[in-house]
Amino acid sequence: MLAKTETTLADAVRIWLGRFQEALATGDASRLGALFHRDSYWRDLLALTWEICTVCGADAIVRELKARSTETTPTRFALAPGRTPPRHVTRAGTSAIEAMFQLDTALGRGTGVLRLTLAPGDGTDLRAWTLLTALDEIKGHEERVGRSRPTGQSYARDFRGPNWLDQRRAAAQYTNREPAVLVVGGGQAGLSIAARLKMLEIDTLVVDRWPRVGDNWRQRYHALTLHNQVHVNHLPYMPFPPGWPTYIPKDKLAGWLEAYVDSLEIDYWPSTELADGSYDEAEGRWSVVLRRADGSTRQMRPRHVVMATGVSGIPNLPDMPGLENFAGTVQHSSQYGDGETWAGKSAIVVGTGNSGHDVAQDLCASGADVTIVQRSPTYIVSIREAQKVYSTYSEGLPFEDCDLLACSMPYPVLRRAYQLSTAEMREVDRDLLKGLEKRGFRLTFGEDDTGFQMMYLRRGGGYYFNVGCSDMIVDGRIGLLQYDTIDRFEADGVVLKDGTKKPLDVVVVATGYESQQEFVRATLGNGVAERIGPVWGFNEGGELRNMWGPTPQEGLWFTAGSLAQCRIYSRYLALQIKAREDGLI
Repeated sequence: MLAKTETTLADAVRIWLGRFQEALATGDASRLGALFHRDSYWRDLLALTWEICTVCGADAIVRELKARSTETTPTRFALAPGRTPPRHVTRAGTSAIEAMFQLDTALGRGTGVLRLTLAPGDGTDLRAWTLLTALDEIKGHEERVGRSRPTGQSYARDFRGPNWLDQRRAAAQYTNREPAVLVVGGGQAGLSIAARLKMLEIDTLVVDRWPRVGDNWRQRYHALTLHNQVHVNHLPYMPFPPGWPTYIPKDKLAGWLEAYVDSLEIDYWPSTELADGSYDEAEGRWSVVLRRADGSTRQMRPRHVVMATGVSGIPNLPDMPGLENFAGTVQHSSQYGDGETWAGKSAIVVGTGNSGHDVAQDLCASGADVTIVQRSPTYIVSIREAQKVYSTYSEGLPFEDCDLLACSMPYPVLRRAYQLSTAEMREVDRDLLKGLEKRGFRLTFGEDDTGFQMMYLRRGGGYYFNVGCSDMIVDGRIGLLQYDTIDRFEADGVVLKDGTKKPLDVVVVATGYESQQEFVRATLGNGVAERIGPVWGFNEGGELRNMWGPTPQEGLWFTAGSLAQCRIYSRYLALQIKAREDGLI
């Protein structure tokens, strides 16, 4: 134990924060360096750098802090009132004092997370192992919520003029104005950033190709439910009702998204696609063409375009030998509906991620003869064990504190934490995994054994949360083929390399989606796509590439990810756009 009482913990943190503030104010490199472990990490979410970035190692941290603090003048470091008090924790196998604090800068107010551990060879000296500084709001440009909400016409009544609904409908038409921000994609990513911008009084329009809000979930396969638990998944400003099921059904979530748009007064155009666009460097605006369902088009001139088509955007359809000759039904998993259509029929599902397993299980439960085809090794974890990576949200802390802790873990620490949790989950699932291997299923535990979370962040898939399909593969109810045993597809089935032929009625291709870079290529052109480079996956600094921050293309931003990621990082994306709109940076 690093300290004995809560009072001792709080005092230890106050002493560190006081020394830190003094060292920043004086620019004393030696005093700053003495506050950090040699192998320490500082993650900043806009507070001191106006970037989402991670700095590794005491020397680099000291250099960056000295350079940045001269401009941002951070001060008023103190324990954050009303937040979780300092406490002992174990993160990534390391025992530490974890504390939440507040700070001010020249432009804003922020919060942070500090983790202190003992200095080597010293029984009392505490140094920073990890440090998070995060911007919460810009001074004078705060969100219009709570006591700061717009008053509107609270006391005035114009009985002969347009009412609230009339005004909302008129505003959403954008007849005589241009939005400052165009958000492309109306799922959780697009709605989260639109809601944040709305509260910052930034005129924002969301467009989505589906005819109804929530259709990006509503139109997916019949049996779909979320694979992580409800308490992790709230959207900004409107948490789910406390009586909601632990795992949210897709239609329930779709209905909530529809209510969310209405309740938060988000301007939203359904049945609308981004057809084309180019950026005018001189004017600092985009010229975009939006295509409506009736074929009509509308040209708009927003200053910012936020791509929110998600990690699941354009379906990936690999070239499989002879598939074009197959006379049965071929569909991507995004087109799959209900297994009852295929009762008594023969089916193949290509792909062993979450969607592939869910579709195969649904087909089997509906009475189809189904075989799943594995293209590459897959990480398998039981759904109950998978929730351990979200354990912070089960500790009984305030929800806002959980979000702060979730983004406080720098990449190297996160990597180690996932290695430990993956090893633990692997042991619990040992019998299931042995059964799969016996059937010929190829397993992986992710690059450097970091499991599904890093697989998601690095490549967007490659894993399955077992809700029963793995057991059906083990006991033979669902057949298993390795992709490299397939020779070709023919009109009535698939021929294996050993000459065996399997008759088929349907092939479901559950092989994921193209990256957002490819969506940009299809809509804004090859030049812009090449300029921005890859989207998603980690860069050399341990942050997701081109996500929630400026890209090499002026005025182009990206957001994607789980409901939790969209909720958390939409705040920082919105603050950057607000700062630019108001000429602050």
